[in-house]
Amino acid sequence: MIQSQTYLNVADNSGARKLMCIRIIGTSNRRYAHIGDVIVAVIKEAVPKSPLERSEVVRAVIVRTCKELKRDNGMVIRYDDNAAVVIDQKGNPKGTRIFGAIPEELRELNFTKIVSLAPEVL
Repeated sequence: MIQSQTYLNVADNSGARKLMCIRIIGTSNRRYAHIGDVIVAVIKEAVPKSPLERSEVVRAVIVRTCKELKRDNGMVIRYDDNAAVVIDQKGNPKGTRIFGAIPEELRELNFTKIVSLAPEVL
């Protein structure tokens, strides 16, 4: 469960290292964001000399949460960290590589480019 002021790791090579969630996109008053939700975040830590800078406001899609994800078949998936992938306005990732496991629920939410770049899809 990701809410405002939550810190997230970045699961791609866009240049950002840490994000802080500001707002959940597509809702007026929902408190928590889950896997596959798009958020507005501010970059809190970035790689030196990268295209993304510290304190820049970006959009990101959540790809991993510490809170369990329950599937229809009864399987429960839980990750060790909260992570997101920085995206542009069209939903394409800004980085060229994705790190770590990605859930297959992102495929149904039309983030197929992120799924195709991921090394492991659970």
